[in-house]
Amino acid sequence: MIKRAHFLTAGVTVLAGAIAIASCNGPGSPGAQDTPTSGNVAVSVDETFAPILQAQIDTFAKLYPNAHVKMSFQPEEKVMLDLINDKVKLAVVSRELNAEEQADFAKQTIVPRTTRIGIDGLAIVLNRSNPDSLLTVAQLADIFTGKTSKWSQVSGKKGLADINVVFDANRSSTTRFVRDSVTHGAALTSRVFAATSNPALLDYVATHPSAIGVVGVNWISDRDDPAAMKFANKVRVASITARPNPKPNDFIQPYQVYLAEKTPEQLAQDPDLQNYPLRRNLYVISREARAGLGTGFASFVAGKNGQLIFQKSGLLPAQMQARIITTPKL
Repeated sequence: MIKRAHFLTAGVTVLAGAIAIASCNGPGSPGAQDTPTSGNVAVSVDETFAPILQAQIDTFAKLYPNAHVKMSFQPEEKVMLDLINDKVKLAVVSRELNAEEQADFAKQTIVPRTTRIGIDGLAIVLNRSNPDSLLTVAQLADIFTGKTSKWSQVSGKKGLADINVVFDANRSSTTRFVRDSVTHGAALTSRVFAATSNPALLDYVATHPSAIGVVGVNWISDRDDPAAMKFANKVRVASITARPNPKPNDFIQPYQVYLAEKTPEQLAQDPDLQNYPLRRNLYVISREARAGLGTGFASFVAGKNGQLIFQKSGLLPAQMQARIITTPKL
């Protein structure tokens, strides 16, 4: 028999020459107080990515002690408003600019720069007592819209109360993703509410057997982070598949190898392969007009050191690819 092993290989790209441009801002020049490695800059981040971006800024600050990045973690909608209204120079979000936002920047004669920096997976989390840990995307759609309102409708097993759906915050990126990519625009169930934060969501699911929640995988994936492991041990991560008639081995979790996008050719050649269905890209969007500290931080996140932090955290760096190696089964 043949066993297929999945490995990750990393390739890294850096935004062109951002750090080198620091030499253009010598003493006496208009931008001397703010270079790619020094000065002050405000950054707004989708709070779904707080753990991974906090790790990025901590490392950046150690490497460049004269760089002061003020980072705020907020729901996606507020992040984008801050960027458009010039309250921050950088935004870190899980989508690119829409047409309305592009028009707003055009009115300001600003040409924003968008760089993909990683790939995230949304984790479906359950109470540890919940036996229904294998779910299809179709089942998730029915749960999130209220068509399925009881856990007994999922597997026929009784004992749990009506399903409660919990998100991290109102107007968050996870809510938008579920509406766009899972329910495809259909209204969410009336038994849905927003927690005050991702930690509050995880605590709620951990203490309510009938709850189901949605979090960014970086909250529970970094095995070197005691806080992430504490959260991970509180809940059960469901295994998901988009396949309509799945076998038990078809259900997968948001591990890095499943976050890596497989080509159509790879999927056609190997029926065991599939992409984790709740994946999304992570972007840094800059409105900085010159190569200041915002450009320097964006370059760091997209460069070698920043990409290694993504790899360690359990997310997938933007340039990392999956290598599929076929080996004999022992």
